[in-house]
Amino acid sequence: MVKVTVCGAAGGIGQPLSLLLKLNQNVDELSLFDVVNVPGVGADLSHICSDSKTESFVPSSKEDKSALANSLKGSDLVIIPAGVPRKPGMTRDDLFNINASIVRDLAQGIAENAPKAFVLIISNPVNSTVPIVAETLKKNGVFNPQKLFGVTTLDIVRANTFISQLYAKETKPSDFNINVIGGHSGETIVPLYSLGNSKSYYEKLSQDDQKALIHRVQFGGDEVVQAKNGAGSATLSMAYAGYRLAESILKSFKESSVVECTFLNLDESIKGAKEAKQLINGLDFFSLPVKLGVNGIEEVHYQVLQQISDDEKKLLQVAIDQLTKNIEKGVAFIKN
Repeated sequence: MVKVTVCGAAGGIGQPLSLLLKLNQNVDELSLFDVVNVPGVGADLSHICSDSKTESFVPSSKEDKSALANSLKGSDLVIIPAGVPRKPGMTRDDLFNINASIVRDLAQGIAENAPKAFVLIISNPVNSTVPIVAETLKKNGVFNPQKLFGVTTLDIVRANTFISQLYAKETKPSDFNINVIGGHSGETIVPLYSLGNSKSYYEKLSQDDQKALIHRVQFGGDEVVQAKNGAGSATLSMAYAGYRLAESILKSFKESSVVECTFLNLDESIKGAKEAKQLINGLDFFSLPVKLGVNGIEEVHYQVLQQISDDEKKLLQVAIDQLTKNIEKGVAFIKN
Protein backbone atom coordinates (compact mmCIF):
# COMPACT_ATOMS: atom_id res chain seq x y z
CA MET A 1 0.00 0.00 0.00
CA VAL A 2 1.42 3.35 -1.05
CA LYS A 3 0.03 6.56 0.45
CA VAL A 4 0.78 9.95 -1.13
CA THR A 5 -0.12 13.24 0.57
CA VAL A 6 -0.37 16.56 -1.27
CA CYS A 7 -0.06 19.62 0.99
CA GLY A 8 -1.68 22.50 -0.84
CA ALA A 9 -3.95 20.26 -2.88
CA ALA A 10 -6.60 22.92 -3.61
CA GLY A 11 -4.17 25.36 -5.24
CA GLY A 12 -3.28 26.03 -8.84
CA ILE A 13 -0.52 23.42 -8.81
CA GLY A 14 -2.10 21.14 -6.23
CA GLN A 15 -5.28 20.40 -8.18
CA PRO A 16 -3.73 19.19 -11.47
CA LEU A 17 -0.97 17.44 -9.52
CA SER A 18 -3.57 15.59 -7.46
CA LEU A 19 -5.43 14.63 -10.64
CA LEU A 20 -2.27 13.10 -12.13
CA LEU A 21 -1.56 11.21 -8.90
CA LYS A 22 -5.14 9.93 -8.79
CA LEU A 23 -4.49 8.31 -12.17
CA ASN A 24 -1.21 6.67 -11.12
CA GLN A 25 -1.56 2.92 -10.65
CA ASN A 26 1.16 2.86 -7.99
CA VAL A 27 -0.84 5.12 -5.65
CA ASP A 28 -3.25 3.26 -3.37
CA GLU A 29 -4.24 6.16 -1.13
CA LEU A 30 -4.28 9.83 -2.08
CA SER A 31 -4.46 12.23 0.86
CA LEU A 32 -5.29 15.88 0.17
CA PHE A 33 -4.54 18.69 2.64
CA ASP A 34 -5.18 22.41 2.33
CA VAL A 35 -6.45 25.23 4.50
CA VAL A 36 -9.40 25.97 2.17
CA ASN A 37 -11.53 24.37 -0.54
CA VAL A 38 -9.96 20.93 -0.43
CA PRO A 39 -13.16 18.95 0.39
CA GLY A 40 -14.56 19.96 -3.00
CA VAL A 41 -11.37 18.95 -4.78
CA GLY A 42 -11.42 15.62 -2.98
CA ALA A 43 -15.07 14.96 -3.80
CA ASP A 44 -14.43 15.77 -7.44
CA LEU A 45 -11.42 13.46 -7.70
CA SER A 46 -13.18 10.67 -5.81
CA HIS A 47 -15.61 10.24 -8.71
CA ILE A 48 -12.77 9.16 -11.03
CA CYS A 49 -12.83 5.39 -11.51
CA SER A 50 -9.17 4.75 -10.73
CA ASP A 51 -8.37 2.37 -7.88
CA SER A 52 -6.81 4.79 -5.40
CA LYS A 53 -8.79 5.91 -2.38
CA THR A 54 -9.08 9.70 -1.95
CA GLU A 55 -9.49 11.53 1.36
CA SER A 56 -9.47 15.26 2.14
CA PHE A 57 -8.38 17.17 5.25
CA VAL A 58 -9.00 20.83 6.10
CA PRO A 59 -8.36 22.49 9.51
CA SER A 60 -11.40 23.67 11.42
CA SER A 61 -9.43 26.68 12.69
CA LYS A 62 -5.95 28.21 12.55
CA GLU A 63 -5.09 26.36 15.75
CA ASP A 64 -6.29 22.97 14.48
CA LYS A 65 -3.27 20.74 13.80
CA SER A 66 -5.18 17.47 13.66
CA ALA A 67 -6.15 17.80 9.99
CA LEU A 68 -2.52 18.06 8.89
CA ALA A 69 -1.52 15.27 11.26
CA ASN A 70 -4.22 12.92 9.96
CA SER A 71 -3.44 13.72 6.33
CA LEU A 72 0.23 12.83 6.86
CA LYS A 73 0.06 9.72 9.05
CA GLY A 74 1.24 6.65 7.18
CA SER A 75 2.42 8.62 4.14
CA ASP A 76 5.16 7.17 1.96
CA LEU A 77 5.47 10.30 -0.16
CA VAL A 78 4.59 13.91 0.69
CA ILE A 79 4.51 16.61 -1.98
CA ILE A 80 4.37 20.29 -1.02
CA PRO A 81 3.13 22.77 -3.63
CA ALA A 82 1.58 24.96 -0.91
CA GLY A 83 2.18 28.69 -0.87
CA VAL A 84 1.35 31.84 -2.80
CA PRO A 85 2.07 32.07 -6.54
CA ARG A 86 4.27 34.63 -8.22
CA LYS A 87 2.66 37.76 -9.60
CA PRO A 88 4.00 40.10 -12.30
CA GLY A 89 7.22 41.76 -11.19
CA MET A 90 7.80 39.30 -8.35
CA THR A 91 10.89 37.13 -8.15
CA ARG A 92 10.93 33.80 -6.36
CA ASP A 93 12.79 35.49 -3.52
CA ASP A 94 9.94 37.98 -3.12
CA LEU A 95 7.83 35.02 -2.08
CA PHE A 96 10.20 34.01 0.67
CA ASN A 97 8.68 35.69 3.72
CA ILE A 98 5.23 34.24 3.00
CA ASN A 99 6.12 30.78 1.81
CA ALA A 100 8.94 30.14 4.27
CA SER A 101 6.55 30.04 7.24
CA ILE A 102 4.08 27.82 5.38
CA VAL A 103 6.77 25.32 4.43
CA ARG A 104 8.29 25.34 7.94
CA ASP A 105 4.95 24.47 9.53
CA LEU A 106 4.30 21.67 7.03
CA ALA A 107 7.80 20.30 7.62
CA GLN A 108 7.09 20.26 11.35
CA GLY A 109 3.94 18.26 10.64
CA ILE A 110 5.97 15.79 8.58
CA ALA A 111 8.55 15.45 11.35
CA GLU A 112 5.83 14.61 13.86
CA ASN A 113 3.56 12.43 11.71
CA ALA A 114 5.46 11.03 8.70
CA PRO A 115 9.17 11.16 9.56
CA LYS A 116 10.11 8.35 7.15
CA ALA A 117 8.29 9.75 4.12
CA PHE A 118 9.91 10.90 0.91
CA VAL A 119 9.40 14.68 0.75
CA LEU A 120 9.16 16.69 -2.49
CA ILE A 121 9.29 20.49 -2.25
CA ILE A 122 7.68 22.53 -5.03
CA SER A 123 6.99 25.70 -3.00
CA ASN A 124 9.20 28.56 -4.12
CA PRO A 125 11.84 29.77 -3.63
CA VAL A 126 13.05 26.13 -3.76
CA ASN A 127 16.66 27.22 -3.27
CA SER A 128 15.65 28.40 0.22
CA THR A 129 12.61 26.27 1.10
CA VAL A 130 14.47 22.96 0.79
CA PRO A 131 17.08 24.08 3.37
CA ILE A 132 14.16 25.20 5.59
CA VAL A 133 12.67 21.70 5.48
CA ALA A 134 16.07 20.10 6.09
CA GLU A 135 16.74 22.29 9.13
CA THR A 136 13.25 21.66 10.54
CA LEU A 137 13.64 17.90 10.21
CA LYS A 138 17.12 18.12 11.77
CA LYS A 139 15.70 20.01 14.74
CA ASN A 140 13.31 17.12 15.27
CA GLY A 141 16.02 14.48 14.86
CA VAL A 142 14.36 12.81 11.86
CA PHE A 143 16.27 14.20 8.87
CA ASN A 144 17.19 11.71 6.14
CA PRO A 145 19.02 13.46 3.26
CA GLN A 146 18.23 10.57 0.94
CA LYS A 147 14.51 11.37 1.13
CA LEU A 148 14.39 15.15 0.63
CA PHE A 149 13.90 16.44 -2.91
CA GLY A 150 13.63 19.96 -4.29
CA VAL A 151 11.61 19.80 -7.51
CA THR A 152 13.64 21.39 -10.30
CA THR A 153 12.12 19.15 -12.95
CA LEU A 154 10.28 22.04 -14.63
CA ASP A 155 13.66 23.41 -15.73
CA ILE A 156 14.37 20.10 -17.47
CA VAL A 157 10.92 20.04 -19.03
CA ARG A 158 11.49 23.54 -20.41
CA ALA A 159 15.02 22.76 -21.57
CA ASN A 160 13.73 19.76 -23.54
CA THR A 161 10.79 21.65 -25.00
CA PHE A 162 12.58 24.85 -25.95
CA ILE A 163 15.44 23.25 -27.90
CA SER A 164 12.96 20.97 -29.67
CA GLN A 165 10.95 24.01 -30.75
CA LEU A 166 14.04 25.33 -32.53
CA TYR A 167 14.22 22.09 -34.52
CA ALA A 168 10.50 21.36 -34.81
CA LYS A 169 10.84 19.60 -38.18
CA GLU A 170 13.54 17.25 -36.92
CA THR A 171 12.78 16.64 -33.26
CA LYS A 172 10.12 16.42 -30.58
CA PRO A 173 10.53 17.30 -26.89
CA SER A 174 10.55 13.66 -25.78
CA ASP A 175 13.72 13.11 -27.82
CA PHE A 176 15.66 14.99 -25.16
CA ASN A 177 16.42 14.58 -21.47
CA ILE A 178 18.66 17.54 -20.67
CA ASN A 179 20.48 17.59 -17.34
CA VAL A 180 19.77 20.91 -15.62
CA ILE A 181 21.92 21.59 -12.59
CA GLY A 182 22.30 24.31 -9.95
CA GLY A 183 19.12 25.69 -8.45
CA HIS A 184 15.58 26.68 -9.40
CA SER A 185 15.55 30.41 -10.05
CA GLY A 186 16.94 32.62 -12.77
CA GLU A 187 20.69 32.39 -13.20
CA THR A 188 21.01 29.53 -10.70
CA ILE A 189 19.49 27.33 -13.43
CA VAL A 190 22.22 25.80 -15.63
CA PRO A 191 21.01 23.63 -18.54
CA LEU A 192 23.77 21.35 -19.84
CA TYR A 193 23.09 21.41 -23.57
CA SER A 194 26.71 20.45 -24.28
CA LEU A 195 26.09 16.89 -23.04
CA GLY A 196 24.09 14.04 -24.54
CA ASN A 197 22.09 14.11 -27.74
CA SER A 198 21.36 17.85 -27.45
CA LYS A 199 25.01 18.71 -28.12
CA SER A 200 24.92 18.53 -31.91
CA TYR A 201 21.73 20.63 -32.10
CA TYR A 202 23.02 23.19 -29.61
CA GLU A 203 26.32 23.61 -31.43
CA LYS A 204 24.52 24.45 -34.66
CA LEU A 205 23.07 27.55 -33.03
CA SER A 206 24.79 30.92 -33.23
CA GLN A 207 26.29 32.27 -30.02
CA ASP A 208 23.42 34.74 -29.70
CA ASP A 209 20.85 31.99 -30.18
CA GLN A 210 22.60 29.84 -27.59
CA LYS A 211 22.44 32.69 -25.08
CA ALA A 212 18.78 33.30 -25.90
CA LEU A 213 17.97 29.62 -25.36
CA ILE A 214 19.75 29.53 -22.00
CA HIS A 215 17.99 32.74 -20.92
CA ARG A 216 14.61 31.32 -21.93
CA VAL A 217 15.16 28.23 -19.79
CA GLN A 218 16.33 30.33 -16.85
CA PHE A 219 13.43 32.79 -17.05
CA GLY A 220 10.73 30.69 -18.71
CA GLY A 221 8.48 31.21 -15.70
CA ASP A 222 8.25 34.91 -16.57
CA GLU A 223 6.63 34.02 -19.91
CA VAL A 224 3.77 32.32 -18.10
CA VAL A 225 3.37 35.03 -15.46
CA GLN A 226 3.13 37.69 -18.18
CA ALA A 227 0.84 35.60 -20.40
CA LYS A 228 -1.55 35.06 -17.48
CA ASN A 229 -1.59 38.83 -17.00
CA GLY A 230 -1.44 38.77 -13.22
CA ALA A 231 -3.80 35.83 -12.83
CA GLY A 232 -1.14 33.32 -11.80
CA SER A 233 2.14 31.64 -12.56
CA ALA A 234 3.18 28.28 -14.04
CA THR A 235 0.72 25.81 -12.53
CA LEU A 236 -0.04 23.15 -15.14
CA SER A 237 3.55 22.70 -16.32
CA MET A 238 4.74 22.76 -12.70
CA ALA A 239 2.17 20.14 -11.73
CA TYR A 240 3.40 17.94 -14.58
CA ALA A 241 7.02 18.46 -13.52
CA GLY A 242 6.26 17.63 -9.88
CA TYR A 243 4.34 14.58 -10.98
CA ARG A 244 7.20 13.42 -13.21
CA LEU A 245 9.60 13.38 -10.26
CA ALA A 246 7.00 11.75 -8.01
CA GLU A 247 6.34 9.12 -10.66
CA SER A 248 10.07 8.34 -10.88
CA ILE A 249 10.26 7.95 -7.10
CA LEU A 250 7.25 5.64 -7.10
CA LYS A 251 8.89 3.59 -9.88
CA SER A 252 12.12 3.39 -7.89
CA PHE A 253 10.26 1.46 -5.17
CA LYS A 254 10.14 -1.42 -7.65
CA GLU A 255 12.81 -0.68 -10.27
CA SER A 256 16.53 0.07 -10.19
CA SER A 257 18.50 2.57 -12.26
CA VAL A 258 15.92 5.38 -12.17
CA VAL A 259 17.77 8.71 -12.62
CA GLU A 260 16.37 12.23 -12.20
CA CYS A 261 17.78 15.67 -11.44
CA THR A 262 16.78 17.11 -8.08
CA PHE A 263 17.84 19.82 -5.63
CA LEU A 264 19.26 17.79 -2.78
CA ASN A 265 21.26 18.09 0.42
CA LEU A 266 24.76 16.89 -0.47
CA ASP A 267 25.22 14.99 2.75
CA GLU A 268 28.40 12.94 2.60
CA SER A 269 26.52 9.80 3.59
CA ILE A 270 25.26 9.72 -0.02
CA LYS A 271 27.63 8.21 -2.58
CA GLY A 272 29.17 10.91 -4.78
CA ALA A 273 28.02 13.83 -2.62
CA LYS A 274 31.47 14.58 -1.23
CA GLU A 275 32.96 14.68 -4.73
CA ALA A 276 30.14 16.95 -5.91
CA LYS A 277 30.68 19.42 -3.06
CA GLN A 278 34.36 19.69 -3.90
CA LEU A 279 33.43 20.82 -7.42
CA ILE A 280 30.89 23.49 -6.34
CA ASN A 281 32.72 25.40 -3.63
CA GLY A 282 31.36 23.23 -0.82
CA LEU A 283 27.68 24.10 -1.26
CA ASP A 284 25.40 21.94 0.90
CA PHE A 285 22.48 22.01 -1.57
CA PHE A 286 22.59 21.69 -5.34
CA SER A 287 20.59 20.17 -8.19
CA LEU A 288 22.31 17.25 -9.90
CA PRO A 289 21.27 13.98 -11.55
CA VAL A 290 20.85 11.28 -8.92
CA LYS A 291 20.18 7.55 -8.97
CA LEU A 292 17.03 6.62 -7.07
CA GLY A 293 16.27 3.47 -5.15
CA VAL A 294 13.93 2.07 -2.55
CA ASN A 295 15.74 4.05 0.17
CA GLY A 296 15.77 7.30 -1.80
CA ILE A 297 18.81 8.97 -3.34
CA GLU A 298 21.45 6.27 -3.71
CA GLU A 299 24.10 8.09 -5.69
CA VAL A 300 24.91 11.58 -6.98
CA HIS A 301 26.16 11.68 -10.56
CA TYR A 302 28.74 14.40 -9.90
CA GLN A 303 30.65 13.48 -13.06
CA VAL A 304 28.53 15.85 -15.16
CA LEU A 305 30.31 18.72 -13.40
CA GLN A 306 33.59 17.49 -14.89
CA GLN A 307 32.20 17.22 -18.41
CA ILE A 308 30.63 20.64 -19.00
CA SER A 309 31.79 23.21 -21.56
CA ASP A 310 33.75 26.36 -20.78
CA ASP A 311 30.62 28.49 -21.28
CA GLU A 312 28.69 26.28 -18.86
CA LYS A 313 31.49 26.62 -16.31
CA LYS A 314 30.92 30.40 -16.37
CA LEU A 315 27.18 29.89 -15.88
CA LEU A 316 27.95 27.47 -13.06
CA GLN A 317 30.05 30.02 -11.19
CA VAL A 318 27.24 32.59 -11.34
CA ALA A 319 24.82 29.94 -10.06
CA ILE A 320 27.12 29.02 -7.17
CA ASP A 321 27.46 32.65 -6.09
CA GLN A 322 23.70 33.17 -6.02
CA LEU A 323 22.88 29.82 -4.46
CA THR A 324 25.22 30.47 -1.55
CA LYS A 325 23.01 33.39 -0.47
CA ASN A 326 19.74 31.54 -1.16
CA ILE A 327 20.78 28.55 0.95
CA GLU A 328 22.05 30.72 3.80
CA LYS A 329 18.72 32.55 3.83
CA GLY A 330 16.75 29.33 4.30
CA VAL A 331 19.06 27.94 6.99
CA ALA A 332 19.04 31.25 8.88
CA PHE A 333 15.23 31.39 8.83
CA ILE A 334 15.09 28.29 11.03
CA LYS A 335 18.21 28.83 13.12
CA ASN A 336 17.29 32.38 14.02
